[in-house]
Amino acid sequence: MVALVTRDLRVRYKRSALGLLWTMLQPLLTMGVMVLVFSSIFRFDLPQYPVYCLTGILFWNFFSQSIVASMVSLRANAAILHKVPVPKAVFPVATVCSGVVNLCLALVPLVVILLVTGHPLRPAILFLPVAILVAALFTLGMGLLLSPLAVFFTDVVEMVGVALSLLMYLTPIFYPMAIVPDHLRMFVRFNPVRSILEVFRDPIYFGKIPPLTHFTVAFGLALLAFTLGALAFKRNSDRIPFYV
Repeated sequence: MVALVTRDLRVRYKRSALGLLWTMLQPLLTMGVMVLVFSSIFRFDLPQYPVYCLTGILFWNFFSQSIVASMVSLRANAAILHKVPVPKAVFPVATVCSGVVNLCLALVPLVVILLVTGHPLRPAILFLPVAILVAALFTLGMGLLLSPLAVFFTDVVEMVGVALSLLMYLTPIFYPMAIVPDHLRMFVRFNPVRSILEVFRDPIYFGKIPPLTHFTVAFGLALLAFTLGALAFKRNSDRIPFYV
């Protein structure tokens, strides 16, 4: 597992001049664009918007990139699957683990933004590892659910890419819930990714541990996604080598 995670990280940054630094720089650049667009053009009053925005970007990058990487991980390791009797689930698991490593590295510029903007670091920040664990469990479940489908039907990767683009705008990454029109608020409120995001954002931006009811919903969604994903992957795992 460690070897696969290390390999995934090396492959991701092999031809990048900035290497791992890009993990920290890319969210900052995206945040800069969003601050310009939403704070200057689509104006709304949200204190410490760069912190709010960057927190959402870090979560979304981890979630979306890990989902896509999980879907292509089985085909990318076809040679190993045909030659070595290795548990097939290890590949999507390794991609999510490498995503967690990237997320932890990307927290470095977030801390810098917190210090620069004077945003307080409250004790609730110690809850962040739990929030990351919930996000990873949810993401892994979705990865396990989708990765066999991506093997059996190659169009699934493109379809999920489009779905992720739509889902991004239905998740309050760059905007607060307060500006969502009433006729669209239901779609945002019942978006499961929003629940996971807010558990991740609460200890950083709001400086509080998520309310118990909210955390219970997010953890329940993560556990449900993982259970369904694991069951679906196990059911289809024997067929995977014949399609990769």
